Amino acid sequence: MTAKKGASRRSLKSDLARVDAHTVAPEEYEDLPELTDEMLSRATINKGGRPISSNPRQLISLRLPADVIAHWKATGPGWQTRMAERLSKVG
Repeated sequence: MTAKKGASRRSLKSDLARVDAHTVAPEEYEDLPELTDEMLSRATINKGGRPISSNPRQLISLRLPADVIAHWKATGPGWQTRMAERLSKVG
C-alpha cells in the first residue's frame, strides 16, 4: 500500500533567508535615485476591487418553496444568476 503524499507547498524559488539577512550598505544607497516632486506628481494610486456597477444589485429577503430552490440548484453553479435573469425577463 502506498502512502499518500501531502500537498507540496509552492516555492518562490528564491533564498528568502539570504534576502532577509541582507543589510543595505551605504554605498548601495547611491544607486537609488532621489525622489523629486515631479516624480511624486506622476504617481498614481491603484485601488483594487471590482468596478462600481451602473446597476447594482439590491439585497432582499424572499421566501420560496423548497422544491423551487432545489430545482434551480440542480441546474448547477450560477443558478442564482440564471434565476435573476429569468425574473428580469418577466418584469
